[in-house]
Amino acid sequence: MFAEFDLKRYEGAGAQLHVRHGGSGPAVLLLHGHPRTHATWHRVAPHLVAAGHTVVCPDLRGYGQSSKPPTDEEHRPYSKRAMAEDCLALMRGLGHERFAVVGHDRGAYVAARLALDHPEAVSALTVLDAVPIGEALRRCDAKFAASWWHWFFLGQTDKPAERIINADPDAWYKATPEHMGAEAYEDYRRAIHDPATVHAMCEDYRAGLGVDREHDDADQQSGRRIGCPLQVLWATRDDMADLYGDVLDVWRDWSGDWLGGGPIESGHHIAEEAPEALVSALREFWQITAEHHPRAEDPEDPTGQLEH
Repeated sequence: MFAEFDLKRYEGAGAQLHVRHGGSGPAVLLLHGHPRTHATWHRVAPHLVAAGHTVVCPDLRGYGQSSKPPTDEEHRPYSKRAMAEDCLALMRGLGHERFAVVGHDRGAYVAARLALDHPEAVSALTVLDAVPIGEALRRCDAKFAASWWHWFFLGQTDKPAERIINADPDAWYKATPEHMGAEAYEDYRRAIHDPATVHAMCEDYRAGLGVDREHDDADQQSGRRIGCPLQVLWATRDDMADLYGDVLDVWRDWSGDWLGGGPIESGHHIAEEAPEALVSALREFWQITAEHHPRAEDPEDPTGQLEH
């Protein structure tokens, strides 16, 4: 798994991140979702390296083997803004001032926050199986509550979920080595059996119901948009279309002058279940944006997108 990738710890903005990175060429940051680790990308990252990219795959703060900073009453250390600042510090520490970002599930919220807060750093953004947190909560109805009840369960503080999850993590988080790959499964299983990681993952959801929504709502009210080209992909065997109908339309008020994407034949964990289709969609998106969205501020680099 991740042959010829380096595995090290790097400093984020307020956490130490467990990171694999490899390859050379334009940089791509891959951000996993809940309850996965960076290993969820093990079937995607080598293809991107072979296509001529530097690929960086961290465990988000609180997840996997990255550090778990102490929380506070507002759960701000686990806000997507804090996680995005970790990622920015990581990429700059690795020498990448501008890069593409791909985020899945909870990682998609971090990716979007990174593009919103640091537009100078993100050349292209891809989100997988997600709409903005503020949009999801604003549109919440009985169907959403029935399907995504775990948002509200994990977000509780008076009756914390940690005790229930830690009683039998394998039963709570159902995954198999056949589905994920043996090494990725072991990395994931190590994480879910660590009570500190379980607590941090719950803090992620607690931040989502509070401070993350505040940040999204403030952006919407101010008219702030994602300035870089935005690609939205979703799994056909997940519930994004059932919940939101036209998923791209949900993102329309958040995007700039380039929004594209569509469904991929897969279950929720697209990087594990349909890696070839995902890589193909990413490479097509990056090629289009490179051709049609050169960096105006850098006339010496007409393709400008995804530079090192």
